[in-house]
Amino acid sequence: MDIVGPLPAATAQKKFLLVATDYFSKWVEAEAYASIKDKDVTKFIWKNIIYRFGIPQTIIADNGPQFDNITFRNFCSELNIRNSYSTPRYPQSNGQAETTNKTLITALKKRLEQAKGKWVEELPSVLWAYQTTPGRPTGNTPFALAYGMDAVIPTEIGLPTIRTEAGRQDDANAELGRNLDWADKVRETTSIRMADYQQRAAAHYNRKARPRSFKSGTLVLRKVFENTAETGAGKFQANWEGPYIVSKTSESGVYHLQKLDRTPLLRPWNVSNLKQYYQ
Repeated sequence: MDIVGPLPAATAQKKFLLVATDYFSKWVEAEAYASIKDKDVTKFIWKNIIYRFGIPQTIIADNGPQFDNITFRNFCSELNIRNSYSTPRYPQSNGQAETTNKTLITALKKRLEQAKGKWVEELPSVLWAYQTTPGRPTGNTPFALAYGMDAVIPTEIGLPTIRTEAGRQDDANAELGRNLDWADKVRETTSIRMADYQQRAAAHYNRKARPRSFKSGTLVLRKVFENTAETGAGKFQANWEGPYIVSKTSESGVYHLQKLDRTPLLRPWNVSNLKQYYQ
């Protein structure tokens, strides 16, 4: 799950999108809001996920206050939903959400051009186009993977196809059986295809990546971001701050830091935003 925005203000001053993407099917649910609070997130999950698809096993989100708070944690705990949070300032760790966000924003831009304030009205058709377009990692549409059959699109009504004509003539039970068999085969094939795609993507990344790691006790500098910059420093603000002490390491490239007085920082940091400090 992720939040997109602020976008150009639309009807009712809506300027944020709350987006949820299923990791397997790539099915997307999205709603527009004027502002997003923790109660909006829980309502969204009930309405768009649980009531339609059931309780998810895991919800992956960033460390924003809408997701990382006691109310949301209790909500997930009561439903036995596992919470997983991406590393601050490292959106790649929630890569599926970031990819979906880029796709939605690109599609909205193409639809709207000058009428940017009407993106809320265009959102359903953008989602429909996304759900019925085959994805590169899966080779199938999110609709087919979610529902076990291809969506009947408007062009098939005006110009009947073999599939729509056969559906009128066949016995409903036989059609259902074929759809279930087809769904099982497609999902199995998709799982294999996704695993292969991820392996090739990882191999491509590893060829270019320069491995870097820090041991516990190492002094490091942390990259400065807008919300961690010194007030009033402007363009004279240093790009790195610290040093900090690495207090805990992880194989996934996430590090827990503490100040020199041993005060721990609240959030872990990804290795891409750290560099070694030399005295």
